[in-house]
Amino acid sequence: MSRECCIVRRAGIATTVQDLGRSGLAHLGVPRSGVADRRAAALANRLVGNAPNAALVETSGDLEVHMVRDCWLAVTGAEARLSIDGKDHDTGRSMFASRDSTVRVHLPTSGLRTYVAFDGGIVGNPVLGSMSTDTLSGIVPIAIDSGVTLRTGSSTGEPVFVDPVPQRRIAGVDILPGPRSAWCAAESMSRMITEDWVVGTDVNRIGIRLDGPPMIRVVQGEIPSEGLVRGAVQLLPTGGLVVMLADHPVTGGYPVIAVVSDDGVDALAQCRPGERVRFRRSSAAWQNVSSVS
Repeated sequence: MSRECCIVRRAGIATTVQDLGRSGLAHLGVPRSGVADRRAAALANRLVGNAPNAALVETSGDLEVHMVRDCWLAVTGAEARLSIDGKDHDTGRSMFASRDSTVRVHLPTSGLRTYVAFDGGIVGNPVLGSMSTDTLSGIVPIAIDSGVTLRTGSSTGEPVFVDPVPQRRIAGVDILPGPRSAWCAAESMSRMITEDWVVGTDVNRIGIRLDGPPMIRVVQGEIPSEGLVRGAVQLLPTGGLVVMLADHPVTGGYPVIAVVSDDGVDALAQCRPGERVRFRRSSAAWQNVSSVS
């Protein structure tokens, strides 16, 4: 059973409905999609008593909604000012919004993506088993526009009351060697984890571009398109890198020289252009990385 929850008054920036995505459909050419920062989304759902896969709102800020019912909500992810009827509230915790109140998530001051969970989770007509918006495939079960009413299901749990949970800081991004790591010179692979990378201006839900020490290829030529996973690190012809995020394609033709850990992808999903990123080895597997002569 669903019920009206709130009416969108201002859609904000890059605001979509997301859950954990569509698993098991890559062989049909359908990416998983889903929330870009899984950790932050899971926290928001947990704070309001939702199931882990409950749909919620992902936004880069300037979102405003008018509450149609009394509701528990939580805002996590990027640091952003949250106001209810003009009064500021802490993010990273569960809070109560009464009927007819106005909730606004302002532009983030740190990080890129903020998550808003409502008790009961957002419901609608799922596509291929998911409520997630896929910006690459153009799958949009619910389009967030001004005037749209968001509906939620019945509450399945109780809100959790804790001190505000702060946004985590990036200390380092764990990576494993990829299937084409030997296509790079060994010294390049070493520099990859000893020097900083800078987030470029090409940042969206599909991927994030990183510029840094030029990666030298020792194997030239093209390869057939190969399967891609969330966190795959592709080596571009320019020597830069692209890390695949939530809406990545299922195949790609650039060599995958590394794979970022799940927590690392969550962290990268919060990076803004110009920020610096440092990779670090996540296992002893790097000891066996050598280039192909």
